[in-house]
Amino acid sequence: MADDALTILRRANRKLQSALAQFRPGQTRCSAITAHDFSGLLSELLLAGECMRTQAEPASFNRGPNPEEAAALAREAHAYRQNLTALKHVLPGLHGRLLAEKSRLQHAQDHIAAATAWARASRKTL
Repeated sequence: MADDALTILRRANRKLQSALAQFRPGQTRCSAITAHDFSGLLSELLLAGECMRTQAEPASFNRGPNPEEAAALAREAHAYRQNLTALKHVLPGLHGRLLAEKSRLQHAQDHIAAATAWARASRKTL
């Protein structure tokens, strides 16, 4: 079970680190972030969360048949918690940027609709 838990936590940590890089505050345009990105991250978080819950307690990461494996599992669990904390701090800013991007896209869509209507009306007068 520890090997499976270790694999799950390593994969979750890689996914979280990738998401943190993608969601970083310096990114002004959020159009590169897709629903698939969020869905994949959520799937990994749910799986890792279940993995963490199946462990009786955080101290159980330090016990096990193989001390090296137990230490690696404890390190991954610690990194997972740190990544979750970092994500918690990044998400409010990302939310604001996504709302701004939504507004920008809506404004562009309204502008295109107005230009299309003007072009159609101009065609009729010519």
